[in-house]
Amino acid sequence: MTQPLPMAGAPANVNLAGLTKNDYRGAPSTLCQGCGHNSIANQIITAMYELSVKPEKVVKFSGIGCSSKSPTYFMNRSFGFNSLHGRMPSIATGALFGDHTLKGLGVSGDGDTASIGMGQFKHIMRRNVNMVYIVENNGVYGLTKGQFSATAEKGLSLKKQGTNPYMPVDICMEALVSNATFVARSFAGNPKQVKELLKAAFAHKGIAVLDIISPCVTFNNQTNAYHSYTWGKDHEAPLHDITYIAPRSEIILEQEMQEGEVREVTMHDGSIVILKNLERGYDPTNRFEAMRALEEAQRNDWLITGLIYVNTEKPGLEETFNLVDTPLNRLTEADLRPAPELLDKINGLMF
Repeated sequence: MTQPLPMAGAPANVNLAGLTKNDYRGAPSTLCQGCGHNSIANQIITAMYELSVKPEKVVKFSGIGCSSKSPTYFMNRSFGFNSLHGRMPSIATGALFGDHTLKGLGVSGDGDTASIGMGQFKHIMRRNVNMVYIVENNGVYGLTKGQFSATAEKGLSLKKQGTNPYMPVDICMEALVSNATFVARSFAGNPKQVKELLKAAFAHKGIAVLDIISPCVTFNNQTNAYHSYTWGKDHEAPLHDITYIAPRSEIILEQEMQEGEVREVTMHDGSIVILKNLERGYDPTNRFEAMRALEEAQRNDWLITGLIYVNTEKPGLEETFNLVDTPLNRLTEADLRPAPELLDKINGLMF
């Protein structure tokens, strides 16, 4: 979608949509000081501003939990729907089916998605709904005093909760086996990577899952916990440097990128995601390679981050159901009701 150029005499800090960064902010956060969710909200604000997205063309969704409060803190000009616990996917599917001209941006949590919402999470993957699905993953139920979530690592000990006896659910692995078309993982302590992945996810047509490790500084803050800032910084293993190039920008590869193996992925809108492999070659378009990388990381306690898998060929919900150009929620009775002569013909065939 072509964005209008700023009007003559407009402030220098407006984007191509004629908006300032403040136009993408929301209400002040009520989350704990230092919560990773606040960092993610800030990167959403920055990414949407830099992409010159019109907030009115985005609809926000969430379920229940600390993470699901996050949409209040960004893009207050966008319509939002806070649904029931674990039920965000069905609400988002209905809304985006009703108006396919909107882009969905959902924020969930490891409890909202990996526990009560796992079934719905699976179905929105296979339907390839056109939305960015962010999981703010901290391994605990922070809103209800720090119980283990389904993504907490086995053997984790928390005050008043004992020791977790179960193996964790891997959000990215679950998304992959459910045929998601964009799967990425990041760490709230790596804001630049979070921002670039958000841009790439927003350009993707279909379901884009971002599992973002977002430390809880109140209930899961031991230095050896897999969802803490300390562990994340010590164990993060980025697959590549990632750079997002908007379709209106000239594509220039920096010299340092040319020294490594560089792979370009063209998104539906003509934008480019440039990936520079770091320690080892990695192809994000190979689904089996993605599964292998996730399994290897789990065995070695690596926090691999970056674009894990992308498929730009699978049709989205709009194409699957061959929806008309006019959104369904704007069709009139005259548009929906068959002509009298057609009804007469149908009745004649039946009777």
